[in-house]
Parts: sequence; C-alpha cells; structure tokens
Amino acid sequence: MKKIASISAFVLAASTIAYAQTAPFDMSGEREQGSTPMVPRLTLPAAPAPATVPQTSVAPTSPAPSATPAPAEPPRPQSAAPVGPAPAEAPPPVRQRTADALRRFVIPFTKFGLDGEYDRKSWSVYITPEQAAAPAKFNFSYQNAVVVAPEASELTVLLNNRIVGQQQIGSSDAPSNVSFDVPVGLLQPGANLLTFEATQRHRTDCTVQSTYELWSDIDPAKTYLSFSGQEAAKFSSTDAIRAIGVDETGRTQFNLVVPALQQPGTTKPLLRLAQGLAVLSGMPNQTFSFSPSSLPQPGAGRMTVVVGTPAELQPVITPPPAAQTAPSASFVTDPKSGAPILLISGPSWPAISSAIDTIVSPTDRPATAVRDTLATQRWSAPDAPLVLSDTNLTFSQLGVKTAEFSGRRFRTNFNIGVPSDFYANAYGDATVLLDAAYTQNILPGSHIDIYVNGNIASTVPISSTGGGIFRHLPIRVTMRHFKPGLNTLSLEAILMTKEDEVCVPGTTAGAAPRFALFDTSEIHIPDFARIGQRPNLAGLSGTAYPYNRATQPTPLFIDMIDSDTLSATATLLGQMAVAAGRPLDMEPAATPGAIGERDAIFIGSISQMPAAVLTQLNIATTSQASWQPPAATQSNQTEPSVSFDDWRSKVSGGVWRGQITSFQEWLRRNFDISLSSLQFVPGSEQVFTPSNAESFLIAQGKSAAGGSTWTVVTAPSANDLREGAEALTAQVNWPQVAGHITTYSSKTGKIVSVPVGRFDFVTSQPWSISNYRLIAANWLSTNILSYAFLLVVLSLLIGVTTAGMLSRLGRRE
Repeated sequence: MKKIASISAFVLAASTIAYAQTAPFDMSGEREQGSTPMVPRLTLPAAPAPATVPQTSVAPTSPAPSATPAPAEPPRPQSAAPVGPAPAEAPPPVRQRTADALRRFVIPFTKFGLDGEYDRKSWSVYITPEQAAAPAKFNFSYQNAVVVAPEASELTVLLNNRIVGQQQIGSSDAPSNVSFDVPVGLLQPGANLLTFEATQRHRTDCTVQSTYELWSDIDPAKTYLSFSGQEAAKFSSTDAIRAIGVDETGRTQFNLVVPALQQPGTTKPLLRLAQGLAVLSGMPNQTFSFSPSSLPQPGAGRMTVVVGTPAELQPVITPPPAAQTAPSASFVTDPKSGAPILLISGPSWPAISSAIDTIVSPTDRPATAVRDTLATQRWSAPDAPLVLSDTNLTFSQLGVKTAEFSGRRFRTNFNIGVPSDFYANAYGDATVLLDAAYTQNILPGSHIDIYVNGNIASTVPISSTGGGIFRHLPIRVTMRHFKPGLNTLSLEAILMTKEDEVCVPGTTAGAAPRFALFDTSEIHIPDFARIGQRPNLAGLSGTAYPYNRATQPTPLFIDMIDSDTLSATATLLGQMAVAAGRPLDMEPAATPGAIGERDAIFIGSISQMPAAVLTQLNIATTSQASWQPPAATQSNQTEPSVSFDDWRSKVSGGVWRGQITSFQEWLRRNFDISLSSLQFVPGSEQVFTPSNAESFLIAQGKSAAGGSTWTVVTAPSANDLREGAEALTAQVNWPQVAGHITTYSSKTGKIVSVPVGRFDFVTSQPWSISNYRLIAANWLSTNILSYAFLLVVLSLLIGVTTAGMLSRLGRRE
C-alpha cells in the first residue's frame, strides 16, 4: 500500500511540474480555447492580487465563458485562464463599462492595421476639460496573422509619449479585447497624442518576403476611450467643436437643422459655418448633412447644429430667451436624448451671421498670410511642415524617433508639404542626409530605399562588410513624384544576414539589434521652381488652389438649393477649407452670367449645368441627356451591334498599335521618356464624355477669356452628387483628385483621372531670374524635342559666331 501511495504521489508531482512548464510551440495557433492566447503558464497564488497594480497593466484578453468574474492577474506575462471558480471578492474585469460612461472612438480610419516587423502610427485626439478630469480607460480590440510569433511580438500603446499599455501579440484565432486604466492626470484638455506601435516577428521564416505576411488589425469599432461620470458628456463652450471625434467607422458627421434652408440669404452664412466647423474639427473623413425640420439621432462622431431665428426654431427646439434680442451661439441639451446641440440663433439672419462669425473667426487668416504647416495631426502627427524654399528638416522634427531594429525589413514614414505652385517634378532632387548604423552581420546586397507617395525614388546599396556607421550619408531623392500639398515619404532598410539564410528554428526573433536609425538624420529640400498651372486638380486637392489665394469672394454657382445639393457643396468646401487651412470666402451667384472673368466653382446635377461651362471645360454637352444613373439605364440598354468591318479594323490595326505600345513602354522603362514629351506643342484636349458606370465628376479648366480658373462638380442627380462628394472627400480618396478631370464610380469605388494635356502658367511669385531659370529647367526637361531643338539652334549660333570672330582675327596671306 505504501508503494502504491508513493507511486501516486510521484505521478502527481510530475504532472504539477509539467503543467507549470512553458506551453510547447504549436503551429496550429497561439490560442487554446475561446479567445485566451497561448502564453507561458504561471502558477497563481490563491489570494487575489494586491490592489497596487501598476497603471500600465493590461487586462487579460477575452476570458473563458463564465458567470463568475476572473481574479486580478499579474500585468505581464499573461497567464492562462484559471481553473475553477474565482473568489467571490475578486474585482470585476477592468474593461467592464459603467452605464453612464462616455465612449470616444479614437481611430480616424475605416480600417486600421500595423504591418511588417516594425510599424508606428500617431495622431492626436482632442479632449475637453470635463473629459480630461474624468477617470478614463482605454479599450481596443485586435487580431493578428497566424504567422506572428507571440513570444517575440509586442503591441504598445502610448498616450502623450508615455507607455500606458503593452500587449503580447497572440490573437490569431479571434479578436481579443484589451482594456487598461489611463493614469490620472495624463490626459490634458486639448490635443493628446495617441500612438500605436507594433514589433512583430515571423514564427518560422527568416526571409524578407515573409515580413509582408505580418500584420495586426485593430478594430476601430472597439477602440475607444471611456470616461466615467455624466460631466464628461457635457460641452461647456464652443471650443468643444474640436472634440467631435469620430464614430465607430472613423467618420465625422455634422448634421445641420435649418428650417429656413431654402430662403434667400441663408446659403452664404451656412457654407461659411460648414467650413469653419470643418477647420475646427480637422478630421479626415467629415461630411455635412442639411435638414429643414427633424433633429437627427445623436451618436459618437456626430454633432447636431441647429440654426435659425427663434420663430423659425419653435417647431424644432426652444431657443434661449437671449436669442430674441442678440446673436447667440452655445451648446444646449436636447430634452429628448440628452445630447449636446450647438444652437445658433438671433433675431434676424444678419444677427445669425454675426453669431456664426464668433465661431468661425478663430480659423480665419488673410489669403496672403504664409503658413508653415499643413494640418494633419488628427490622422497623422505631427503636422506636416510646408516647405516653400531651401530647407533642412531633421527626422525628429518630422516625428521619426531613434530606433534600434533586429529584424529584416525596417520601415518608417514621415510627411512633407509643398505649395500649390510647385513646379519641379521633372528636374528637382531632394537629399536625405542619413544617420544610421549596421552591424557586421549585414551582408552585401542589403539596401536602403526611399519612397515618395508609394513610388520608389532612390536606392542605396550596402556593399561593405564588417558593419558601418553612416554620418549624414547623402541620398538623392528625385522629386518627380512630389505633388502640391501633402507628400508621404518612407525610408525602408532591407537587411540580410547569414543567420537568416540558415534560419535555424528559434532564431526568427532576431533579438540582437542589427540596424539603427537616428533622429538626427535630415532631409534637404532645395529651392524649386514656383509657378501656378491651369488646370491643376492636384493643386485643388492639395491646398485648394487657386481659391486659397483669392483676395476677393469666389463666385459659387449652385443649380438648386435642396438638401442633397447643399450637403454635397458643404462637404466639398469643408474638405477644401481643411486643405487651405482656413475657410474660403464664397459668394453664391444667381446666374452664370454674373460670374464674369473670375475664378469660380459650379456645383449641381449635370442637367442643370450651363452648357457653355461644360463646353469650356471640354465636357460633352450631350452628357446632360445621356449621362444617367446606372439604375435608370439598365432597362434601356440595347445589345451592341457587331460587324465584320469592326473586327477587320481591329485586327488590321491591332498589331501596329501593339508595336507602338511596346515601343512606348520601352522608352519609359529604359529612358523615362513618354511620347507626350516628344512633341513641340502639347496636343489639344479631347472632349470628355462620362460613362454611365461613373457617378461623379470634378473637372477644371480655364474661363471663356482664359484668365481665370473654373471648376465644375457634377453628377447625374443630386443624390449621386451628395454620395460622390462624401466618397471623394474621404482621406483615402482625396489625394487621388488630379489632372484635368477626375471621375468616381459608386458601383466599383474606382477613381480615374484624366491627365492634363495642355495647361497655362499662372504667375504666383514676384519676378526673379533664379525662379524663371528653374521654371525653364523644368519645362525643357518635360519637352525633350524643344530642348533638343534649342540646343541645336544655340550650337549653330555659337558656331556661326565663332566662325565670324575667327574670320576677323589672325594674319591673311
């Protein structure tokens, strides 16, 4: 009996020791059951954890299904789900949300993820004084690729450059919810910097290609700050407009309720209000909606704005008594929902315009004032510096931190802005002065690449062995991919070692740093040519050019004042105001004839657009009848006729056209030459006819006399106009507005730009020899035949002059 008892005790002890060991490597996934990640198992004490848990502790991922709350766990590493019921006195999970908590969604994107072996993204979240004073928790949900090694991968969240949470990346089977307390006093009234940083390593592969398989997606609908107490939901001043934030899809919406929407004289102040709200919030995906009567449903990322005189507002909401005699602009509480409403009222519409000015005036600045940054911090911090001339910027100024890296592919991004009259895409070169280091393990064949707006701009090979330190290593970066407005530059280091070629199991993590990037690195932007171009939709999307430079009100022709058309107009002008950094002064024009020779904007459905304006911008006037929404044309579609003659022409010319296309591609690939540059005079613009698959169009061209810029924004119907404006002004789509015409399809989401064939120069800077020299250099670089012809003419002139001089010199016999 004693022998049996001894054997049982031995087996029980061995089982306990085995249970305490680290879980074995399993390629089937990191998670054992439910959403609990596979992590090293630790034995837990019987008593609950002490109350003094560090503020940076991370809540466990989704617990095992149980009605009993789980006990508190050590902050890191995480333990597996405990066996057996939890003690009755155990505290509830930290992600539990009280009934009166306010949720502030914080991701300003529809989709958000961290990719590769190292990724870091930062933006600012505006917090009201009431929210900064309230207890707060940060909550997020994430899921990662199955190939991410949890033992060597980590997700870090920082608030105002302070680490407030770290999470081992190990949630490939299902999303995991994480929550932690925000330290008291960390959040401040105003802008607060939020940063997500991920370090990820592959489970089994050591190649550079495998790093593209690494990702961690963070769910915007489950990522938010929660504030306790009812005070956090209150807005004490109109400055709280900046704290509107986003909804669970990363969008921001202003709902304007205006009973006198269609009355004359209300359009101008309402559009000024919309632009002011857009600039104050600064959000990347904001839309505007107008309604004459009912109050919309409140929600996150939404703000209701009620505008009108007390008499007009009686059916909607009761205005304050002060609005009977004086302008009034303040937040009030909706008696039905309890949500804050921005109420703007006054005894008359001139008084209402005065109240609107009290809100918008802080965003005003003179058209001639020079700004030094582009406002990007609401989706990409810090604000992008606007480079106007010869400038040196350090990486630390651009938000790039010093980093040590132990993987195979290191990538970091930063933003730079250039003005709307930028004209150096054919000859200009910037220079990155790189401060970096690499170890002796790095093999020749490794390289450092620079990208501009997703296009490769420069490559520097690493050819030496034994390691090295770069001290202001100059890397030339072509500026051909720069465009007016915001430009995103990326630095990527591809690092190869012998260890990666062998790839011994357990070495994929790469614990020892092999590369370092220092924030003392710089980028030098030289002086570049500056002259405006007409048409130039890239300038419109980049900085709202030319309307951002107007010193007089810009005429705005709207075909019909209805909810859809006015909503589309406000959404478009709001995005332009954000790009310009200030509200644009717009003057509604009753008729096209009242515009004259001025920069102008035309907005409306295609059937109501003046035919002369369409003709001037090379848009077929037949589109007014033929361009119809897809639903309306489906029943009228007929089978296309096909004949032998059609195919004979296609086949006979197909071989010749194919040879021309191949030759064009060969020139472009080997010499960076296009056939459009092999012409003395640019060809005339072709008349454009939108197809029925396209639902929105924005075009730009010169006025009838050629001295001004006209922009047309149109669609088959007012509803298409509104949907197209909301889609095209989204942050992911707006930079694609370029060329002479840009179209959008609501069916496919496809955006197509028609390049500019012929353009005019518009003087934007005082006359100077240096600027005109740079302008000539860029123009000749894009017009090769003209450059060659000029070179031949100058050579002949030099030869004739030299011959004439020599004929008069020397002795003659």
